[in-house]
This record gives sequence, structure tokens and C-alpha cells, in this order.
Amino acid sequence: MPGRKPKPHISAVREGTYRADRHTEGARFAPADPAEPDWGELLPGDRSEDVRGKATEVWHRTVPALVVAAGLTDSQRETAIEYCVTVARLWQAERELSRHGLVVETERGNVKSPWVTIAHQYRSHFRALVGELGLSPASATRITPPETGGDDDGDIFD
Repeated sequence: MPGRKPKPHISAVREGTYRADRHTEGARFAPADPAEPDWGELLPGDRSEDVRGKATEVWHRTVPALVVAAGLTDSQRETAIEYCVTVARLWQAERELSRHGLVVETERGNVKSPWVTIAHQYRSHFRALVGELGLSPASATRITPPETGGDDDGDIFD
């Protein structure tokens, strides 16, 4: 659908701009915390050990924050998994570029390293996922924190 991304239902209600003909509540997911995947199964092989470690690190640093800030649920975990793998692969590509350089020597002479293309593709995917998950400062303003269950819950940001 062309144009701006639709505003979340709850944001329109809070701002007083809700109109039944323009807004829908959208999907509601069960509030179960996302389960961390088995990185060994997802990223098998001896050469993926460092990528698995980085993906695990990103998961533990990012997903708990997304659960609190954006209400990420287990039903939505594939997007979080994709984010973790993308960060890990981007990290791997940048590391290989640092080791071997931007230009590699082949039978045909010096050419651009294939890691340049890989890094570019993962960086594009990274930017899309950051926007989707609200992980950049600009996209974070579009994410509406989940409503708390009751008055005695307190503010999570106190």
C-alpha cells in the first residue's frame, strides 16, 4: 500500500484522531515472551560458531528490551530472529572485509571483494528490520508501548 505507514490503533485513540472508518485494532497476540531459538540448529556448521555467538549476544541484548518497549511476543519472534541473524552476518561480513580488504586478487586481476556486496545486502536488510522493530531513534517514536494490566503495575521507566 503506497503512502505513510498506518498509525497504530492505540496511538490514534490516545491522540483523539481515531475514526472507525480509517483505523482498525489490528492483530492481537498472546503475551508470551519470545523463546530463544536453538542457534546451533538455525546456523549449523563449524564455520558458523562466531555467527551463533553474535546472534545469541544480540538476542539477549535486544529482545528483552523489545518485549518491554514494544510488546514483542512469541508469535512475532521470527522478526527478532531475523534481526539477530542479520546483525551477526553483517558483523561477519565487516570482519572479513577488515581481514582481506575491499579488493581481492583473482585470476582476472583485482576485483571488488564479494564481502562488499554481502555487507551491502545485509545492511539494507538491517535498516528495514531496525525500522520494523523500532530500534532506531526515529522509528522508536512510532512504536506504542503495550498497555499495562492494572493501576498497581507501576511505570516500567521509573
